[in-house]
Amino acid sequence: MGEKPTVSKNQDKTKVTRIKASEASVARVPSAKQPSKKNAKATSSNSPRIKKDRSYGVLGKIGGYFKGAWLELRQVHWPTRQATWSLTGAVLLFSIFFVVFIALLDAGFKFAFEQILR
Repeated sequence: MGEKPTVSKNQDKTKVTRIKASEASVARVPSAKQPSKKNAKATSSNSPRIKKDRSYGVLGKIGGYFKGAWLELRQVHWPTRQATWSLTGAVLLFSIFFVVFIALLDAGFKFAFEQILR
């Protein structure tokens, strides 16, 4: 928690700050991607204003939903045919095992209760 910023010996102007996530006070270091205060006014006046709360209507929202779903499906890493069949076989084997296990438990409890009630 008490780590001090380290300075690279090769580059005198570059300062590397290592901060742990548990620290409450995090010093923000401006990155190269963020515009400086001078450029912020220039870029904001040149760029058109974009509404964040656009309403596309019901059909637009439904279309957006399916577009998002399609984009997510394109990112899925689909298994091979062999992997699919092996996983299907594993599911079937576990299902059969538990069906037999529950049936044996049921028969055992039925037998035990019949012996108790006689």
